[in-house]
Amino acid sequence: MKKLASIDIGTNSMRLLIAEHGEQLENRKKYIDITRMGHGVDSHGFINEETMERNLEALHQFIDLARREKVDDIYVMGTSALRDSKNRNEFVKKAKELTGVQVEVIGGKQEALLGFCGAIAGLKTSGYVLIIDIGGGSTEFMLGSREEGILFSESLNIGALRMTEKFVKNDKVSMEERNQIAEFVNRDMDSIIEFLEAYPITQLIGIGGTITTYSAIVQNMKTYDMNKIHNSTIKREQVSHLVDFMAEQTLEERKTVSGLQPKRADIIVAGGVILESILKKLHRDSITVSEYDNLEGLIYHNMKSGN
Repeated sequence: MKKLASIDIGTNSMRLLIAEHGEQLENRKKYIDITRMGHGVDSHGFINEETMERNLEALHQFIDLARREKVDDIYVMGTSALRDSKNRNEFVKKAKELTGVQVEVIGGKQEALLGFCGAIAGLKTSGYVLIIDIGGGSTEFMLGSREEGILFSESLNIGALRMTEKFVKNDKVSMEERNQIAEFVNRDMDSIIEFLEAYPITQLIGIGGTITTYSAIVQNMKTYDMNKIHNSTIKREQVSHLVDFMAEQTLEERKTVSGLQPKRADIIVAGGVILESILKKLHRDSITVSEYDNLEGLIYHNMKSGN
């Protein structure tokens, strides 16, 4: 049985998965660091020096941790913020020099494929499923089935950090700002909704930090528990209620909400508006939460490819 590690350098956070790969993934352990790689990328197009150093240090620590765990291989991918930044090659070069590990900056389609692969592996599904991954910089939509694989995928530039930087000006999120985010999401989804509605979708599955965090808040979780998050259900009315509640709070008040990482407090309202808008657009009342995502997908993909 091989011991493997996968790292996702995302727009809002960097995440590490360490797992043993046999018939399936066992003894999974996940770690997260809110590193904000995407800070300012949407408006300036570049990763600034401070952000780059912060992320290089976090990556170095994660790779050191993986090596102390004696993993056989480490796979690292960069997603939305890295692919959108004009100086991504500088980060990739510095990361290789610092750690000896190659960072692969993947496109939205590949990110969607890995998310689909991970989520399908972690849940019992039948028929056509739609998997939604709300990240910091983008949201991936993946439609397919266990039998046919992925049939459609699209990456839209609607992420919790991106929408916060674009529309939110103060601690408290006004109704006008929330409406602006919702309108932006609706407009972007117009390009894919016709295709999605053509399939009899039996199940909606959510992955990524926004959705798992809302599940943790709904469950009033003092300490994050992957097993309780996985296969949980969030109702649209719960998301709506929490968005209303947290939008009225100051940032400091929001940081005390059970289940919410304090470092995610500034972007959680925008993330909730995105989720609520998607559910409304799809005429869905609830979504199933998966703790298996593109990190698991990256390991499965590399094992299948023989890497």
